[in-house]
Amino acid sequence: MQLLNGIGFQKLETALQAANLRQEVLVGNIANGDTPYYKRSSVSFENLLKSEMDSMTPSLVGRRTNEKHMEIGKSTQNVRPTVTIDQSTSMNNNLNNVDIDSEMTQLAENQLRYNAYVEQVNYQIKMKRVAVEGR
Repeated sequence: MQLLNGIGFQKLETALQAANLRQEVLVGNIANGDTPYYKRSSVSFENLLKSEMDSMTPSLVGRRTNEKHMEIGKSTQNVRPTVTIDQSTSMNNNLNNVDIDSEMTQLAENQLRYNAYVEQVNYQIKMKRVAVEGR
């Protein structure tokens, strides 16, 4: 019995990976704040997931237990975080486009988002443990 392999856990795992990747990208942006010609990068995940889920029509979705099984209905399992580089803007005279204040704000927001994801994972594990143990 695989209690922790549901679609909810997969989405939370992907969200945690996206938050971790965003942390790395933001730290890289901050570290290169004074590097000439450096262009900032950003990570997109939540908006991609939301747009994918909004475009889905309510229908029956089959659960695939093997990758060789035929997919039934739409699935959001293919939504992955993506890193994009902003080549269009320039903030400094050295053609760098990193705004340290904005990056630090995004870093704090990402930390809060990561903590919320971890809290949600812990809650789901606790609820499954209660259901299995009966306490």
